[in-house]
Amino acid sequence: MKSSEFNAYKRRYGAAIQQVLYEAEPGRLDEIGFPAYSHANPLIKWLFWKRLHAVMDHVERQAPYTRALDFGCGSGVMLPFLSKVCAEVVAADVDLLPLERMKNHMPLASNVQEWDASSTAMAQAAAGSFDLIIALDVLEHVKDLPWTLAQLLRLLKKGGQLVISGPTENALYRFGRKLAGPEYSGEYHERGVAEIRCTLRQQVKVKQIASLYWPAPLFEIFVAIA
Repeated sequence: MKSSEFNAYKRRYGAAIQQVLYEAEPGRLDEIGFPAYSHANPLIKWLFWKRLHAVMDHVERQAPYTRALDFGCGSGVMLPFLSKVCAEVVAADVDLLPLERMKNHMPLASNVQEWDASSTAMAQAAAGSFDLIIALDVLEHVKDLPWTLAQLLRLLKKGGQLVISGPTENALYRFGRKLAGPEYSGEYHERGVAEIRCTLRQQVKVKQIASLYWPAPLFEIFVAIA
């Protein structure tokens, strides 16, 4: 995605997020990352959007896709993009309230459907259903990481891609989280991205997409091919 297109995308979605935050009860949307996309600190806001731009650039190179899953879709920030490069998109989360609130300001495209991402729903979903799955800043939250990764890989078609991003949880990241404010306590994180990558490598080959930024990266993005 060209920088001009991405900046327009960011402005439109950022304005919608600010409106939803204004309407929401305090703290309800903190874990979904809402505050970061409209943070008063321009560096924090830039970093969160930059990792999305890196994912979009990677995904766009292999487009179009038949069916994509946004696992842990949160606010649905990736959905307008995915709806343009995929014939069908499934937005999945264990808490769909944030997406419901965003829909009041950013209606979903006609080729996007919502899906409860509970463990029961995942286990019942048909194998090989998707040729693209993205899991951005979500796997650090799940209780049973090996099971979740196994399920995501099961849902991929042969040759399909699983794109993952996550926080490093290194000293610089933890310091930045304190500067960002109390809504970034990180108490709901089970692990950092290194553990996610290591666990995934036990099941499939992994390729690095981006590290934001060397020599002390705060986020890492990588892809696994089924």
